[in-house]
Amino acid sequence: MNEPSVAETPSAPDAPVAETGVYLDSSALAKLYVPEPESDALENLLRGRRDLLISELGITEVLSAVARRRREGQLTVFQACEIRDAVLADADSGSLRRLDMSPMVHREAERLLFQLDSVALRTLDALHIALAQLNSATHVVTYDTRMRSAALQAGLRTLDIQTPR
Repeated sequence: MNEPSVAETPSAPDAPVAETGVYLDSSALAKLYVPEPESDALENLLRGRRDLLISELGITEVLSAVARRRREGQLTVFQACEIRDAVLADADSGSLRRLDMSPMVHREAERLLFQLDSVALRTLDALHIALAQLNSATHVVTYDTRMRSAALQAGLRTLDIQTPR
C-alpha cells in the first residue's frame, strides 16, 4: 500500500465530471485495496475524484473479505493487517466521504425490497442503494450484476468499468 490513495492522486484528464457523488459498494471498494483484474481500470477511473462516497457497511464487508482471504491462506497476516490499516486510514482521512447507517437508511432499504420486484434484491444491496440515494449520490460503482440492476431501477446511474459479475 505504498501508492497514494485514489483520492490523493491528481485527476485523470478523462475522468467524468462529478455532479454530486459516486457511491462505491464493497465490490468496488475492495478492488482498490486487494489487487484484482479490474483494480487498475477502477483506480484510473476514480483517480483524483473528490466526490467518492463509501459506507461503514462497505468498510465492514471489505474487511470481512480480507479476513476470509487471510484464513484461506491467500493473504498473510501482515498483508491483511496492512490492507485493513490502509482502508481505515483512507476512511478516516476525509478523502472519501464516509456514510453512516441510520434507521432512515433501513426504512429506505425496506421500501426498495418491496418496490423493486423485477430484481431479487438482497438485504446488503438494498442497504447500499439506500445509502447512495439518501446521500445524494448520482452514480454507483459495483461489480455485482444484481446490485447494478437494482441501482438502475432505483434511479441511480452506474459507472461501468467492465462488465459486472
